[in-house]
Amino acid sequence: MNAWANIRTIAKRELSAYFASPVAYVVIVIFLLLTGFFTFMLGGFFERGEASLVSFFLWHPWLYLFLVPAVGMRLWSEERRQGTMELLLTMPITPWQAIVGKFLASWLFLAIALALTFPIACTVNYLGSPDNGVIFGSYVGSLLLAGSYLAVSSMTSAMTRNQVISFIISVVICFLLILVGYPPVTTFLYHTLGFGQWFVETVASFSVMTHFEGFQKGILDSRDLIFFLSIMVFALFTTGVIIRGHRAG
Repeated sequence: MNAWANIRTIAKRELSAYFASPVAYVVIVIFLLLTGFFTFMLGGFFERGEASLVSFFLWHPWLYLFLVPAVGMRLWSEERRQGTMELLLTMPITPWQAIVGKFLASWLFLAIALALTFPIACTVNYLGSPDNGVIFGSYVGSLLLAGSYLAVSSMTSAMTRNQVISFIISVVICFLLILVGYPPVTTFLYHTLGFGQWFVETVASFSVMTHFEGFQKGILDSRDLIFFLSIMVFALFTTGVIIRGHRAG
């Protein structure tokens, strides 16, 4: 079996495990209900008087803050708790193949949940003439944002057997990735603490909000793409280091 065949096998196994339990369906329903509520009730979709999904994508960094860690917290914690991690790693696959396979399965699950929001895109096209290029770019950015959160959740899941602890740690890390670029924080750093503009801009550049904004405008900037991919690669690499540490121990 080649590497990609191993990855596909792991991904298929993990994705099947998601839909074998009602948890997957509950997560998807909750996500769809919350996106609808925040878009139409709190986002002022109709009050804006424009054909756009700004009010829809505006809430994604915050919705994913809890949804994605809830999906990713079981990736390795469950394997460690049940004692199946050792069995998995004794199979004719490498740790990185298992890591990538599990990650892709969970990311695909999140992509399915995101794709099921298509009625909102259909609604805005029915009501007006939106810039579908902007909508497409926002969907790409949203998927990359979810992937970044998921990679962090994979890393924290490998740290502990306890899924709740994994969930809490990943929420905190992802929240910090939002916070460092949040306007009230940058304003506080610049005006209150007196940090220079270059320092504030450097700190803000590590925020997912800063890079997600470009996608919301329909701009597919390579720097934003590299930022999200870098988070995924770094977090998954760290996951591999942690798993190898458990394996050696």
